[in-house]
Amino acid sequence: MSTNKSADTYVIEPLDNPTLPVRGSDKLFPVHRIYCIGRNYAAHAVEMGHDPDKEPPFFFQKNPDNLLVGQDFPYPPESTDVHYELEMVVGLAKGGKSIPIETALDHVFGYGVGLDMTRRDLQNEAKKQGRPWEVGKAFEQSAPCSELIPVSAIGHPDQGAVWLKVNGEVRQEGDLNQMLWKTAEQISILSRFFELQPGDLIMTGTPSGVGPVKRGDKLEGHVAGVCNLKVNVI
Repeated sequence: MSTNKSADTYVIEPLDNPTLPVRGSDKLFPVHRIYCIGRNYAAHAVEMGHDPDKEPPFFFQKNPDNLLVGQDFPYPPESTDVHYELEMVVGLAKGGKSIPIETALDHVFGYGVGLDMTRRDLQNEAKKQGRPWEVGKAFEQSAPCSELIPVSAIGHPDQGAVWLKVNGEVRQEGDLNQMLWKTAEQISILSRFFELQPGDLIMTGTPSGVGPVKRGDKLEGHVAGVCNLKVNVI
């Protein structure tokens, strides 16, 4: 099927494709899907009431248009308990099915820093009722994200500090080497269940210390070897 469609092809005007800026380039990274891995740091799994030694990896999704780039985070409606979760973000240049762990990193374009903002009260209620998490995870502006830094500039970060400050006070602190499922493993496992595509993002999990935000808070996150991310809550 041809992808060259004229403006009169559609019954309604299509929305623009979400993108991320790329450090050192005036070109943009087009985002296809956003995958998120749950409880990928042992201490975070424990603080959420789970045993990381007994749990295989699991994933959920945010929507590409949930991305928030270079803007303030608006406190969302229908919640009084919105939490931050700082994560390293992986952007894929190549997709595929059943990708071997040994070659998985060859599919990576670059890395960034993101926040998996979560309406925790709504997520917890969904958990109790055995319902999906989208209402707590995939709301508008729920994925603040930095620019992507190409692999050619930084390689593949696999160790180093991961932290988040709220109003200058450290709230989350961990290390990339504490990830239960490493970047290559996440790509390989995901590709068994989904056909990954160029432009897919993977949010690789958050260290312990997640907690609530309020309007007026200033968030600053850091992943060693990648970059920082600053977001104001309004």
